[in-house]
Amino acid sequence: MFVDSHCHLNFPDYADKMDAVLSDMAQAQVDRALCISTTLEDFPQVHKLAVTHGNLWATVGVHPDNEGVQEPSLDDLLQRAALPRIVGIGETGLDYYRLGERTLADMEWQRERFRVHIRAALQTELPLVIHTRQASDDTLAILREEGQGKAGGVFHCFTESQQVARAALDLGFYISFSGILTFKNAADLREVARFVPLDRCLIETDSPYLAPVPYRGKTNTPAYVPYVAQQLADLKGASLEDVAHATSRNFETLFSRTAVQ
Repeated sequence: MFVDSHCHLNFPDYADKMDAVLSDMAQAQVDRALCISTTLEDFPQVHKLAVTHGNLWATVGVHPDNEGVQEPSLDDLLQRAALPRIVGIGETGLDYYRLGERTLADMEWQRERFRVHIRAALQTELPLVIHTRQASDDTLAILREEGQGKAGGVFHCFTESQQVARAALDLGFYISFSGILTFKNAADLREVARFVPLDRCLIETDSPYLAPVPYRGKTNTPAYVPYVAQQLADLKGASLEDVAHATSRNFETLFSRTAVQ
């Protein structure tokens, strides 16, 4: 019924707990989940989850926040993207939140990493999983420069403005909402969610982070994604079942090159 389009089940929070995670998912009617790669070093763990469990899939990518890790070449991404059950490139993008004493010019390494991921997505025809934080102008500009209107994907855990959402939609991207949508201080984001057409929405947990109300502050799990769906349903004036059906169909459409059904 539900799909968690973005989670990190290889993280230590779930060590020796996968049976419970999968059982909780089944009980909550969460049929599928996409496990997201954040480093090449951890990619084998992410991929193993996908090939071991029939209702999990995986991506390959290096998160923009990760420094001091193996820098991905185009070949690195292409080779791993060809493996079974890899359905996306990312997460990738730009994050200027932790600049510290650095300038935007100092973040060229991050922008180049993003470009490599976009080129991999274009060559493999796999969707991009985009992370952007306080960097939306550069994120959109690079997508336009490199993607040439052909790169698609999803802006995950969306927290940007309606203007950014409109630009992402115009580029052909989906918008994914997380448990943040349920937070008391997220009124602006709820307005964005009202704006984004349901046929371009995905839902996610970003587990183990950002557990939705009433579990805020706890370790998140894919079993909690129905709470995000319920909030989205309330905002859209739709039924929970309609949102579950629409977001699941959107997930299948976005990742249509591979078997995610």
